[in-house]
Amino acid sequence: MQGDPETGHDSATWSPLDSDGWYAARNATTALRDALVRAGLEKDFPYLRADLNAFGHGLVELGRVSPDTAERLAELLRLALASGFGGERGGVEQALANANEHKGRT
Repeated sequence: MQGDPETGHDSATWSPLDSDGWYAARNATTALRDALVRAGLEKDFPYLRADLNAFGHGLVELGRVSPDTAERLAELLRLALASGFGGERGGVEQALANANEHKGRT
C-alpha cells in the first residue's frame, strides 16, 4: 500500500520532477516564451510560468497583461492565421515581423 514504510515510497516525498505534466507544462512554457521573445513581447508577460494543479496536470500560467499587450497578441494570432498558420514556417515568421512593425507604430 502506498505510504507504507515497507514499500519505501512515501507520498510526502512526491516531486513535480516525477510528473509528466510538469515537463509538458515546462516545454510548452519554453516554446511560448521563445515565440514571445521573437515577437518582442517577452517583457509583457511577467507572470508566464509552468505549473501543476492539485491533480498533477500541467498548466501554463500566462498571468495578467495590459490591454495593449492583449491587442498585440490578438493581432499576432490574426496575422498568423491569415498567413496560413500550421502550413509553412515562413507564414508565422512573417506574422511576427508584421506584429513587430505594428509595435513600432504605437
